[in-house]
Amino acid sequence: MPAEVLRDPLALKLSLPGETATVIVIGDLPNPRLAADLTEGLAASVHPDGPLAKLATVKSFTYNLRRMVRELDQDGFTGSAADLTRAVLGAFWLRSHYLVEYRTRTILRAFDARHRVLPEPVRQMVFGTNYKRPTVNGPLPPYAPAEWNRLIDLCKQEVHRLGDAQRAMVALAEGGQDPAAGGWSRANAAWLMLRMGPVTRTEAAAHLGISPDEFTRRHRGIEEVRAGLFPSHRDAIPYMLLLAAWTGIVPDGLTGLEVPGIRWAGRQATLLSYTKGRTAEESLVLSPRASRLLEQWLQHSALLRRYAPAELADHVWLVTRQGRSSRAAFEEYMMRGWIKAHDLRGDDGHRLRIDRRRLRTTFIAQRGQRQWSLRATVDPNHSPQVEGDHYLSAATPAQKAVVEDIARDAQGDLLRRASAPLVVDEAASAAGLPEEVRRLGLAEGALAELLSGERDVFSGACADHFAGLHGPKGQPCPARPWVCLLCPLALFAPRHLPNLLRLKAFFARQFRQMPREQFAAVFAPYARRLSADILPRFEKAAIAAAQRDVGDEDAELPLRAEETTS
Repeated sequence: MPAEVLRDPLALKLSLPGETATVIVIGDLPNPRLAADLTEGLAASVHPDGPLAKLATVKSFTYNLRRMVRELDQDGFTGSAADLTRAVLGAFWLRSHYLVEYRTRTILRAFDARHRVLPEPVRQMVFGTNYKRPTVNGPLPPYAPAEWNRLIDLCKQEVHRLGDAQRAMVALAEGGQDPAAGGWSRANAAWLMLRMGPVTRTEAAAHLGISPDEFTRRHRGIEEVRAGLFPSHRDAIPYMLLLAAWTGIVPDGLTGLEVPGIRWAGRQATLLSYTKGRTAEESLVLSPRASRLLEQWLQHSALLRRYAPAELADHVWLVTRQGRSSRAAFEEYMMRGWIKAHDLRGDDGHRLRIDRRRLRTTFIAQRGQRQWSLRATVDPNHSPQVEGDHYLSAATPAQKAVVEDIARDAQGDLLRRASAPLVVDEAASAAGLPEEVRRLGLAEGALAELLSGERDVFSGACADHFAGLHGPKGQPCPARPWVCLLCPLALFAPRHLPNLLRLKAFFARQFRQMPREQFAAVFAPYARRLSADILPRFEKAAIAAAQRDVGDEDAELPLRAEETTS
């Protein structure tokens, strides 16, 4: 059985694939009956009966199991799983984190699927929708330039130091001899490991014909020699970080690199194949510096690869763990230990946190600074090609037509905003009014109607109130009073000055009452056109005379109810 419940003491015995047999002691919990039921549900959740296939995942579920038993006991619940009520479970889940709710729900579902002891209302609740939802974070931000430079410089220094240390240890081994004949020394220990691999204390003691305890008392430095010749997990970290920073390969693809996936195409060109977990096989042509870095790592691990088992020899990130060959895992706690050992800090003064996904984000962001087109991405974790193929392309001809109409409308709006407003006094004095009439395509007699006020709307006179710039063609324009300020069909005469000043006062009231960002988005273009382009073209005396008719209140404007500021 992959999981078995031990009753005295309460524990869970696990036999997971790829893991050594482990016993997890549940502990002395205040409610033994509920603890035993939940432990049985946890056992039923282990692979192949359930979704839990890793020891670390089972341990996290065990932690939440203990938490649930203790907190329910503090709430006064002393029964078994069959005695649970909706009120008890609801109170516990509502105050818990999403993961706590998810894990305890999983345990209860597995337990009830095996025994069917939960009351029907509780069963509906357990198998229902979660109260909490996982927090979805936004795109990971790239590292700050200073942080990024410190990280890259440290990795480069470590790569050079590790290479120099290995070459020095190999040179030392060349002057050594068999320690069984010449005695134990650093040079002789290096000589031995070049021929036997990363030996442990026990193997070295057996070679010398003494006991491990005697070897420990008499001889020192075997770990130092082994670390100098064969890379450890910590030694692989700077290589991996640099390769991620220089290639942008996703973390799972980088961790799973294999030697057969590396194809050398000349002295500086390398084709690297890797597996991206969400898709499938992918390949990448490495830059010269990334190719040299990968070659350096393969040279660094070449000595260890000679003595590695056949099932491990093809893995790129081959390291030693307690004298045995192993695959580098690059767990987060290893990253934290490496950062702490080198005291690498971020711009905030705290230790820099290494997230391998952010390495890819920073790579894409820096590449975007070198190529203009790569800066136009919505999500920095996506390349422009991915966003263009999956998020920005129109799927049908109808959708493409709509997008093109939107683009044309936006371009027309920009042109209208850039055109100068038509003010009667200035146009007439420059003898340009007939030319404006021809530009607008007005019918005969329309000029007289414009000048006489027959076509007045509110803030100006409209060349064609049925032109449909802001509504259906053939219908009266539904635009609000201030929209005319940017309309190319509007003509402004001195008789419009009172209403123009009323709009100016309206904009001032809106500016005082609205957030700055909202005002900038709604009214700022019209207020700017009125104050900078229209009013300065009238005589100051005319503006002063018209100002006497302005009462500075919304009742002076033809506003709908939702447009008032009261």
